[in-house]
Amino acid sequence: MSTDFKPVSSSKVSISELMLPSHTNFSGKIHGGYILQLLDQIAFASASKFSGNYCVTASVDTVNFLKPIEVGELVTMKASVNYVGRSSMVVGIRVEAENIQTGVIKHCNSSYFTMVAKDKEGKSVQVPGLILSNLEEVRRFRKAIKHIQVRKEVEEHEKLANINSIEDLASLEKYNVLLEIS
Repeated sequence: MSTDFKPVSSSKVSISELMLPSHTNFSGKIHGGYILQLLDQIAFASASKFSGNYCVTASVDTVNFLKPIEVGELVTMKASVNYVGRSSMVVGIRVEAENIQTGVIKHCNSSYFTMVAKDKEGKSVQVPGLILSNLEEVRRFRKAIKHIQVRKEVEEHEKLANINSIEDLASLEKYNVLLEIS
């Protein structure tokens, strides 16, 4: 167990970027892939700042696109480490878009990236422990623990599930699928 601890505040990173026409998808909204690229960058910055090491993305646990982002809006992303394991960190990111003419701000995205700290040889390295300074930080830490538990339960269920059984195939009848298995 690490004897080195850092506060959540030491992981906080914020970036803002004006959304340009070159960032749009075919419907004229900001492309989700572009937002994902920015999310990965800020997750890296937050985790690296906290751990003091190079970090890699291990998984993207949740990306909820809540509202579309328009050309000309100022997008601000705020990230911080919500949870730490031995070498991993869960970085929570909030995305807001501001109409710079009206000042109206909307919450557009919430995301959770699991990042792993690496040493110069590319091996996982221990990260500092996390100092929780308020109840909101405790809530985020507990939420990350619950999310990790649920993910492990789903992985275990998938290992044990018999997807080729008659019962499993029959259970698919309630979905919009047509089985044509030879």
